[in-house]
Amino acid sequence: MPVNPDLVGRAFAPTAPYLVGREKVREFARAVLATDPQHTDPEAARALGYADVVAPPTFAMVIQDLTLQQLLAEPDSGIALERTIHAEQRFRYTRPIVAGDELTGRLSITGVRAVGKNAMVTSEAEIRDAAGDHVVTATSVLLIGGDE
Repeated sequence: MPVNPDLVGRAFAPTAPYLVGREKVREFARAVLATDPQHTDPEAARALGYADVVAPPTFAMVIQDLTLQQLLAEPDSGIALERTIHAEQRFRYTRPIVAGDELTGRLSITGVRAVGKNAMVTSEAEIRDAAGDHVVTATSVLLIGGDE
């Protein structure tokens, strides 16, 4: 089944709140080789004006992944995970993610474009804190291989 072009404009329910933990931030920082002390040392982060350790910018993918799982679970999407490649990623931040944040993500599909037998699906995950304030919008493009 080809990717459903009617996905464009579809918005999903907000994800369950995700509590950003200090150890998760530290683990992520190590995994992406982010060595700045603000990512691992609460005192270094506080010296910069943050309440706790600051997540590396790509940490937003942790929450965005929760939203993308909603898309992949859609029975009418035409998206098969085994034919999917994460082709592009962008982030637009209002403020950094900090340990202690409780974040929710809401995914919307902004584009489906045919590329030969393949399709490119563009989505935006708007990530907000517990007060409802915008933290980051994560935009991704998935390349979906066509049926062989």
